[in-house]
Amino acid sequence: MGKTVVTNRKARHEYHIEETYEVGIVLQGTEVKSIRAGRVNLKDSFARIENNEVFLYNLHISPYEQGNRYNHDPERVRKLLLHKNEIRKLIGKTQQQGYTLVPLKIYFTRQLVKVQLALAKGKNLYDKRQDLKRKSAKREIQRAFKDRQVGRY
Repeated sequence: MGKTVVTNRKARHEYHIEETYEVGIVLQGTEVKSIRAGRVNLKDSFARIENNEVFLYNLHISPYEQGNRYNHDPERVRKLLLHKNEIRKLIGKTQQQGYTLVPLKIYFTRQLVKVQLALAKGKNLYDKRQDLKRKSAKREIQRAFKDRQVGRY
C-alpha cells in the first residue's frame, strides 16, 4: 500500500469488516490534485452495485483552488474499478441481509489513486459498547506495563 491520504475511522466503529478490496476509482484531473492536497472526506460515503458496476456515493472531494472552470462537482457519483469476478462475488454477498460496501481509506499507489473498499456488516449498539470497553481495557493494560517498566530503571 502506498501513501494514505484519508481514512474512514468511523467505519471500523460502525461495522464488522468481513473482507477488503483494493479498487481503482475514476476521477477527473482536478479531483486528483485535491486528493493530493488532502481535501477529501470519506465520512458517510458508501458504495452500491448498479448494472454490474460499482459506484461510490457521498465522497466529498473539495474543488481545487486553481481549477477555475475545469473544477468538478464535489459530491458527484464516482465509478469504482473492480474485476468482473470480484463484482459478481460482491453482488452475491451484498444481496445477503445486512451487508454493505464501505470505503475504509483512500491512498496513492505510485501515481494511481486507490480506495480500500470493505464488505461490512452493521454493528449493534451493544457490539459498539463492548468494543469501547475492550479498547479502554487494553489501554489500561498498556499504561500499567509502561509504568512498571519505568519504575524498574
